Amino acid sequence: MKEYEVLVEEINPCGGDKHSKKEFIEIEAVSPEAYVKSCGRFPIVDITEMSNGDTVIETADGAGNKIRYVFTEI
Repeated sequence: MKEYEVLVEEINPCGGDKHSKKEFIEIEAVSPEAYVKSCGRFPIVDITEMSNGDTVIETADGAGNKIRYVFTEI
């Protein structure tokens, strides 16, 4: 298991990124994808590996609600 600091950003269709609810959490997980699959509310839409090593996972419900997870390994 690896340790991650995760930025969880909830984005609703009315407010967009400007009014997103942001929270930092620390977790232990096998992988970012495994964590989102087991604990996320919406299905995974996109996974991006950033050049700095972070993993960004975007999820959505199809009605405009999104949750973006940014994983940074500790």
